[in-house]
Amino acid sequence: MSNDFSKEEQQGLYKAIYTRRDVRSHFVQRKIDEQTLAKILHAAHHAPSVGFSQPWNFILVKSINTRHKIKESFEEERTRSSALIKDVDQKKKYLSLKLEGITESALNLCVTYDPTKFGPFVIGRTSIPEAGLYSVCCAIQNLWLAARTEGIGVGWVSILSNDALKDILHIPKHVTPVAYLCLGHVKNFARKPDLEEEGWLPRLDLKDVVYFEQWSKDTADSSWNGVKNMINEMKKNSDEIAKVYNPSRLK
Repeated sequence: MSNDFSKEEQQGLYKAIYTRRDVRSHFVQRKIDEQTLAKILHAAHHAPSVGFSQPWNFILVKSINTRHKIKESFEEERTRSSALIKDVDQKKKYLSLKLEGITESALNLCVTYDPTKFGPFVIGRTSIPEAGLYSVCCAIQNLWLAARTEGIGVGWVSILSNDALKDILHIPKHVTPVAYLCLGHVKNFARKPDLEEEGWLPRLDLKDVVYFEQWSKDTADSSWNGVKNMINEMKKNSDEIAKVYNPSRLK
């Protein structure tokens, strides 16, 4: 079977992957077109799911009062988590980081996991129950990439209390909030992820996270040499890749 993606279509996919960002700032006061929002949600709903269970739901939030309540949870959780940092300078830096755009974005979106959809038996979930949660994460990634192609920024706010989310958004007890997202038009997509740019953590080299045949041990035979060489070439050419997919500034 021949590849039914043209070179241009392939480049578009890789551009979305390499220029996707976790957006916390740069949001502008501009509504998201209703058709665009529907397209993004439609892409999310076409993610793969264990046993075709489609265990996700999407709660759209525009109310500023609701978002203020969510932000209160963020502030409480950020303060609580900062107590875990012993180094004074690191704690100061952590508290200075912009880590959410709850009230600045056009709207918020809570993505949830419902394990009861289609009954108690789901093909593929009997051995690995967490596969249902993984399916929701696939939907979130679909949403993120679709949003990027539409010029919409997405930020995942994970410094939140799920109990607070369930209370504020009236989520049933058996349903789990998986992601609280901020969506909106942005001034620009950053050249690098914010935390990488801030020097909080570095991007790991691909060669340091790929193993062959067994965990950690380099027991691979010579048949893997081609892949190893290509991985090393990717590292050498990472700056060139960044130039190719350098995101354009958005008006």
